[in-house]
Amino acid sequence: MDFEKLYIDGQWVPGASGQFIEVENPAERRIFARVPRGNAEDVDKAAKAAHKALPAWSALPLAQRIALMEKFLTIFKSQEDDLIDITIKELGSPYSFTKSSQVEYQYVRTRSYIDLAPKVPMVEKMACSTTYREPVGVIGCITPWNYPLGQVIQKIIPALLMGNTVILKPSQHTPLSSYYLADAFEKADFPKGVFNLVTGRGGEVGDALSSHPLVDMISFTGSTSGGITVGKRALESVKHISLELGGKSPYVILPAASHDYTDPIHICFNSIFLNSGQTCTAFSRLLVPENEKETIEKQLVKIAAEYTVGDPTDHTVKLGPVSSLQQYKKISEYIQKGMDEGARLLLGGLPQSPDKGYYIAPTIFTDVKNDMTIAQDEIFGPVLCVIPYKDEDDAVRIANDVRYGLNAGVFGPKEKAIALAHRIQAGNVYINASPRDTEAPFGGYKESGLGREGGIYGMIEFTQQKALFDSGK
Repeated sequence: MDFEKLYIDGQWVPGASGQFIEVENPAERRIFARVPRGNAEDVDKAAKAAHKALPAWSALPLAQRIALMEKFLTIFKSQEDDLIDITIKELGSPYSFTKSSQVEYQYVRTRSYIDLAPKVPMVEKMACSTTYREPVGVIGCITPWNYPLGQVIQKIIPALLMGNTVILKPSQHTPLSSYYLADAFEKADFPKGVFNLVTGRGGEVGDALSSHPLVDMISFTGSTSGGITVGKRALESVKHISLELGGKSPYVILPAASHDYTDPIHICFNSIFLNSGQTCTAFSRLLVPENEKETIEKQLVKIAAEYTVGDPTDHTVKLGPVSSLQQYKKISEYIQKGMDEGARLLLGGLPQSPDKGYYIAPTIFTDVKNDMTIAQDEIFGPVLCVIPYKDEDDAVRIANDVRYGLNAGVFGPKEKAIALAHRIQAGNVYINASPRDTEAPFGGYKESGLGREGGIYGMIEFTQQKALFDSGK
């Protein structure tokens, strides 16, 4: 794969700047690839190509767009080994997690969108009118580094199926897997200009996309501060915006008569430790009954031993490195802050030197108060805060006492858990061991974002409504 070109208007072309961004393997601290440092000129070319392709693509019957997407999915699946390999190299996520969550789950997501597309209510008849849903237009998709395939699939597949054209700007840290997607679209014979790939820095390519007059919508996933910046710029020309932002998600364990908390601890650990905690929905605040705290602490330490850290190419390793030196330093500073604020280290602590890779072991703080920095800020690393609560009202108060509202979980007797879940301010709440549902809408309350991804609701995000008043009178 040639990573040193951009994909614009159905062609692999050099970047206008002639400059490149290096891509580092975080497990080895080795530069192993580079991509063009795209700029406003590249964005302009892509926007003009996407705008030109829009009328024909949006007019194409849905059945034909689905047929092309089926062809894409077949090619996408054939790339599995390459996608696993490149994701491990550019992100550092371990083999088993990369295979199941970073790659194979994206086939499930793509299939879900294909199957749901005919069910989107594109026409609704009313008393004296008919409401139609039409494509928004040219969509600028700005995606993060932590799920380099998943966050891209969540945007480009529904956008394209709904008749929009797309310009993708993947993260500068993990851009390489997106090249395989561009290759698959090309091999699937998608029309020129329907999908375009422009790599580069957020402050250059992202800003140019957000302000370009031919871009009709920005779909952004990333930090809340980044989303606010992009949103402000996009609203200067009143673009549609969809923002999937940060989280500080609570996981509430209700008292168990058996005093065995093995199952909820595994669920929490899988959320906060896998992908080295670099997940916006991670259960980073564990809320435990005050009178069960010591029992749960002992079980936390015992079970944490299962979450091994090491070489991400080792099929038995659970945690690889964090994604970059910047992440390593940021997470280390938060661990130090937790100790300074008086939280008690139950496990882990400050990492060793990053010279041989950006490795940070699972770290658990207990005796955390919810007003501490580590309980309020999105650390985005394998750092768990254990917070005791007195009763259910106290648990709800603590759960909601953050500026985010993306995700949450409750484990306990089903009816009690559901009742408590309804009181938590979050766009998604998991009850006990319930799996994720690709048909469900995904998105947050408060500063966790605007709009929804996933399922029919995620497809509707890429449409706009037109009402025709046709009573015949």
